[in-house]
Amino acid sequence: MTGSFRGLMVPVVWWSLVGLLATGATACFGGDEAIGGPLVDQDALVVAGASDLRPAFEEIGVLFTAATGHEVVFDFGSSGQLAQRIIEGAPVDVYASASAEFVDRVLAEGVGDLDTRALYAMGRIAIWSRADEWGAWSTLEELVSDPEVQVLAIANPEHAPYGRAAEEALKSLQLWGTVEQSLVFGENISDTQRLASTGDADAALVALSLAIASGDAGEWALIDESLHRPLEQVLIVISTQEGRVDSAEAFAAFVNQPEGREVMLRFGLALPGEQVAAD
Repeated sequence: MTGSFRGLMVPVVWWSLVGLLATGATACFGGDEAIGGPLVDQDALVVAGASDLRPAFEEIGVLFTAATGHEVVFDFGSSGQLAQRIIEGAPVDVYASASAEFVDRVLAEGVGDLDTRALYAMGRIAIWSRADEWGAWSTLEELVSDPEVQVLAIANPEHAPYGRAAEEALKSLQLWGTVEQSLVFGENISDTQRLASTGDADAALVALSLAIASGDAGEWALIDESLHRPLEQVLIVISTQEGRVDSAEAFAAFVNQPEGREVMLRFGLALPGEQVAAD
């Protein structure tokens, strides 16, 4: 399956946690077990990342381990919830947020190294549904006016930047009042896509990266980025532990180096001036 992105065709890349775990190089755990729980190798680098990053970062983690020998474990969740856990002292080495606001909130609490703060992507949102539920919507107006769409999923705007962008886009088109009573909220953007994939919602507004990663299981249409504030996705090194800072800085840099950028672009996670790879 392919989808369109600014006139280019974006190849779909399947991603699999099971496949990554089989390599022994990169692991991912959900919830609190991912940061300091018994399942985590205490020598592994801990990266807390926004949920839209899962498909790209799991690939990047494997590449980083192959290049450096440093193992990586990931904790994916909503940017706001991750930020709060980090402020409260969660043992994280790198924090990659879907919003600059949450990184700056962490910094304001005296956590993290300002010198490592770096933009790594401009996020995009898309209409998404299961392939067998797709209504061929090309705009939010078409989606909202479709009588078959009784339940629409978005991420919780209170702590998920992609949910806030979805809310802003609907309000920009004066559609919020129309859909507000039919909305269901995911805890993060991955959970939002799950609601649509399981039939608990008829469609969802999700991160482009997750729409691409869904492959033939879903269909999607990109939402006009002028309808919401820019999703400036920023990362920062959190760790101050001797022996961990260097590897944390290396991972943070790797995301914006050629190997990392190739992966990010395949999932629509572009920096200003970059174009998504056509093949």
